[in-house]
Amino acid sequence: MYRNEIQEACAFIENKITLKPSIGLILGSGLGVLGDEIENPIIIPYKDIPHFPESTVTGHKGQLVIGNLEGKQVIAMQGRFHYYEGYTMQQVTFPVRVMKELGIESIIVTNAAGGINKGFNPGDLMLISDHINNMGDNPLLGPNDDRLGVRFPDMSQVYNRELVSLAESCANQLGLTVQKGVYVGNTGPIYETPAEIKMLRTLGGDAVGMSTVPEVIVAGHAGIRVLGISCISNMAAGILDQPLTHDEVMETTEKVRENFLQFVKKIIQTIS
Repeated sequence: MYRNEIQEACAFIENKITLKPSIGLILGSGLGVLGDEIENPIIIPYKDIPHFPESTVTGHKGQLVIGNLEGKQVIAMQGRFHYYEGYTMQQVTFPVRVMKELGIESIIVTNAAGGINKGFNPGDLMLISDHINNMGDNPLLGPNDDRLGVRFPDMSQVYNRELVSLAESCANQLGLTVQKGVYVGNTGPIYETPAEIKMLRTLGGDAVGMSTVPEVIVAGHAGIRVLGISCISNMAAGILDQPLTHDEVMETTEKVRENFLQFVKKIIQTIS
């Protein structure tokens, strides 16, 4: 049944486009501006697509944008779905399944994250080298459909090393300093306590957020190459003596907008 839903959503999208996108983009809080850069865009609201959830979070437009970017055919999610919105893990990751069905080979997953590593600063961009699933759930629980991926997928290189190296090279060419580290996925919607951040740092986390991990697990299961980029939008609880707010997240992503756009566009231009 789940596969039928994927195919129905895919057929609906294919009926609207003539392109065959090969690169997917998932744009997190405040980072949807990249979707506005797409040329000759075809815009499809999530609410129109069969079986798609709807995004309810500020900073998420809630639409697919399909078109050309830096000479490549891309499909971008302007806004994503979160587990904390009440969706199941399968609903959260449904668009990744649809992207695979559409022929996506590589996906760039972005997010706004809190900095755990004390060497980071708000506004830094971090390439994700690995993740820790601290969500207490997994989108692959339940019966496995072998047509979608193997029962026991390997996650040791789910963040594609070639794409990470390519991104580092692009940053060097642009004169951008980017961090690299481990992303911790928590459920949200609460920000973490100082004690929790101390624990996550001890476990090896460099940044923490409320997304990305489910989508990356499903992308790995589906055989899609993954590149993850976090915008360090604030320092996590207990590092600075100030409260955390979503407004701060949005303000920081606005400040790094140009670097973010420049960086991801260069990666897309270079990706093969």
